[in-house]
Amino acid sequence: MKFPASIVLPLGVFEKILSEDINKEVAKKIASLGEHVDRGDISKLKTIQETVLQIKAPRRLSIEVRKKMKSSRLPWPRGRGDDTWTRVWQAMKMVWASKWNEGAYVSYRNTNTNYDKLRIGILIQEYIRADYAFVTYTHHPVSQDSSEIYTEIIKGSVETLVGASLGRPMCSVTKKSDLKSPIVTCYPSKSTGLYTKSTRSIIFRPDFIPENTNGYTCSGIYDSISMENKEEVVLDYSRDPLVTDLRFQGLIHSKIAETAKIIEDLYGCVQSVEGVVQDEQVYVLQCKPIL
Repeated sequence: MKFPASIVLPLGVFEKILSEDINKEVAKKIASLGEHVDRGDISKLKTIQETVLQIKAPRRLSIEVRKKMKSSRLPWPRGRGDDTWTRVWQAMKMVWASKWNEGAYVSYRNTNTNYDKLRIGILIQEYIRADYAFVTYTHHPVSQDSSEIYTEIIKGSVETLVGASLGRPMCSVTKKSDLKSPIVTCYPSKSTGLYTKSTRSIIFRPDFIPENTNGYTCSGIYDSISMENKEEVVLDYSRDPLVTDLRFQGLIHSKIAETAKIIEDLYGCVQSVEGVVQDEQVYVLQCKPIL
């Protein structure tokens, strides 16, 4: 398995930047709007998101992000220097602002947990232009059979898989005792896929730790922001080797299952693994314990 190059803005960076003198007025406005939300006026959530986008970046942040991306061999987005940093900074703020989308707020508050304590880090990650994207679970989510690995896979980027696009992914079940023999249980019917033009780009993803969220499932609720627009492509699975070539089909599903089993053994608990396949090579984008 491989891993895309990445760096992380840790939990608490947003709060630190908000406490800077240059953001004093923005911080006051967010706090005031938050009081309205706490009293039940969730219509103010949208205004909080818009206010977050007004935050100014300390100069040292730009220098540090550039330096860390270079040392980690992350591709710096195309464009002129200042304009490119403006786009990077905007993408970072959009991830943080998604903390206040209505669905996320309501879901989190239903756990009876103080929403102000939720911290969002940002994973700045190399974007792999995928042939296929997958999500796999090391404990079957429907049958609850801990001896089975359940996988969903589609053509194109992972956003099509975890989002609300129409159709179903290809699904398979693999016994942990026989990782070389996956069984396909459903063939794909998703009609569109998303692709970037460039083979290398970057994406900004929300990052959490389980202790930070008190068992709250954050996956898919907060926004990931890509630096490059994706093109929607009509898919034709009738000619795709994932459907037509049984050897290739078994190879890909088996590689994904083997990857998931390795990660589960490494962390010693049930895992949800998200990744992509490019040129038959499995890349792990993220993995999370299933609590």
